[in-house]
Amino acid sequence: MFPVGLSFCESVWRLLLLATDRRFHFTMPSENLRWETLEALKNSPKGQVTFDPYWSERGEHILAGCKETPSLSSHSAVILERIDSRSLNKSSFLDSSSIDFEEKPASVSSSESTADLNSKISALSSAPSLKNQPKDVSGSLPKLSDETRGESPEADVSEVPAPPSPPAISLLSPRAMETAGHIIRFQKKQQEKAKVALQERQVLQEKLVESVASTELEHLKRFEEMKELKQRQEFQSIRDMIDRETKESMGRQEKLKEEQRHRIKILNLRVRELEQQRHREAELEKQRQAEGRERLRSLNSIQEEILQLNQLLEPSAQANAHLPAASLASHSLRGNQLCSQVSEVVRKTAEGEFPSVEDMAVAERALCEMRSVIRQMGEEADRVQEKKKKDQEQEEERRKQEALQAQQEAQKKAEQAAKEKELRKGLQNNAEESTMKWYKELQNSAAQCAQSFEQLNSPKDAQTKKLKLELQKAATIPVSQISTNSGSQLREIFDRIDKLLSGRAVVSGGKSVSASQHPQGLEFVAYKLAEKFVKQGEEEVASHHEAAFPIGVVASGIWELHPQVGDLILAHLHKKCPYSVPHYPPMKDGTPVEEYQKILGYRVDDCGVEGQDSFLKRMSGMIRLYAAVIQLRWPYGSKQGSVPHGLNHGWRWLAQMLNMEPLADITATLLFDFLEVCGNALMKQYQGQFWKLILLLKDEYFPRIEAVTSSGEMGSVIRLKQFLETSLKSRQISPPKGQLSATFWRS
Repeated sequence: MFPVGLSFCESVWRLLLLATDRRFHFTMPSENLRWETLEALKNSPKGQVTFDPYWSERGEHILAGCKETPSLSSHSAVILERIDSRSLNKSSFLDSSSIDFEEKPASVSSSESTADLNSKISALSSAPSLKNQPKDVSGSLPKLSDETRGESPEADVSEVPAPPSPPAISLLSPRAMETAGHIIRFQKKQQEKAKVALQERQVLQEKLVESVASTELEHLKRFEEMKELKQRQEFQSIRDMIDRETKESMGRQEKLKEEQRHRIKILNLRVRELEQQRHREAELEKQRQAEGRERLRSLNSIQEEILQLNQLLEPSAQANAHLPAASLASHSLRGNQLCSQVSEVVRKTAEGEFPSVEDMAVAERALCEMRSVIRQMGEEADRVQEKKKKDQEQEEERRKQEALQAQQEAQKKAEQAAKEKELRKGLQNNAEESTMKWYKELQNSAAQCAQSFEQLNSPKDAQTKKLKLELQKAATIPVSQISTNSGSQLREIFDRIDKLLSGRAVVSGGKSVSASQHPQGLEFVAYKLAEKFVKQGEEEVASHHEAAFPIGVVASGIWELHPQVGDLILAHLHKKCPYSVPHYPPMKDGTPVEEYQKILGYRVDDCGVEGQDSFLKRMSGMIRLYAAVIQLRWPYGSKQGSVPHGLNHGWRWLAQMLNMEPLADITATLLFDFLEVCGNALMKQYQGQFWKLILLLKDEYFPRIEAVTSSGEMGSVIRLKQFLETSLKSRQISPPKGQLSATFWRS
């Protein structure tokens, strides 16, 4: 067995050196021959044998290369030829055998005679090669069988066949024998080393197998753990999926329940709606029955009234005694025809049905026509009677004329004397002549306006009557809606009134109406609008003093755009409150007390004359409205022309009030209300002159007011006195409460 990692040539080289050191008696001719020998050995088949450490991986036996028979190269004869013949004789034992340096010696025939050296040399030169040539280390080591892999290393080594014992050779010398013994010992040592290496390799292999087995066992454990983890994860994912599906199914169930509840709710609503519809239909049916019965009662009452009116048309009636026979016969014929029409309608309802709306319209038209016939007949009777009365009155008129003339002359003398007395005192009982002339012109203008729409104000047909009501609502409702809520609302109301007065269509009560629908519509709307403005001052401003400013600014703006409305406002104001002129109407002879109180502004009805507090409250509201109108101007107007009725009229009114004798209670009330609303504006406008007037009022005129006021009527006097003292002391009059600011118009 060769040392591990050494080739055959190297082993031979070491043996040759060893033999040289042991003093083998053969010498080389020169040093170069040694190298040639080694080159020859290297190129021999045994020289190519190398140890392969990977024999176990290929399954070969570790001693496979030791079982082959080694042989020398054919070039060994050249070496022997060069050896000295002396040396050959001494080592002739080498001619008969070839030493195997790896596993076992090869046998060579030694039958030749040692005496003949030439034959020895030729025999050696012609010695045949061994049968089996050496192989690679990889091929020389056969694979171990499967049966021997599991056994112990000692068993493997024991089973390797031992090398055959060397053949008998001729011992030529003791030194040769010693060399052969060394070679044998060397072989044994190599075998021992091979066994030890094999055992170590087997132990290493076992350790490697154990480590691989432990590693694989750990891998198996990790694989089982990973598999178990995957199973748990799959189980958890399945559980999560089941939970999710459960939640989804529960959600779907809840959704289905909610949808079911919703459907039930809808069905209940539908059932309720159907029930309500049934109730409504029942109510409508009841209402229809009630309306039908009501129409039937109305029809019966109409028939009864027509029959009663028809009796008035008979010639035997006392009222018809003065009528001509022809006129009475025509009226009676028309009455009978109208009675027949109503009877025909009643006959239709005798079958159990209720009269329709058309039937009622026919019956009402017949009733209206019957009433008109009666009215015409009455007018004819009145005309006849009036004609008779006129003749009688003319006689009486002539007799009264003379008495009246005498009375007027006496009255004129008395008035002239009173005027002279008043002039001597410095105060008057009436306004100036120019003021009275202006007052009468306004009243005449209002009367003419009222006469101009007489046909619309007293309509004869239903359509005109309906139009009148719609126009009246369109004119009065916006004025009633004036408030201090916001400036935008006030502007909207103003635009609506302006459209109505301009003849354009406006919406009132959900219907479109226009003053141009009737020839007298504009005059009617202007008259009713002015009347409503004054009425708002009489009622709304009297209860809420701050309302004077929004109503006044709208009235001022309308007055500026439509002057006719402003004149009508003044006419209505002067008629209801003559103190706004100012004018104290005198009581004429023969005038009833109630009629004179109406002229002074009191309300007189069936219950009598209104109380003094109510009267003062109404007068106060109208004076406050007038004081607000003269100082305000519509902020969205042109502002180019002059104010139609400004502060100069307020200054005139205040001056004329101080030139007239004061009246108990009313004078103090009106002066206080007027100065509280308009005093600040007059102070800014007239400054020093205004304070002179206030001082005159306090020092000279106020004592006259106290002189005519009784002790039970001192409330208004005290308020006026406090106002005058405070104003003169501070030389300042505060702005009135409720005055519209710039913030209000932006709202």
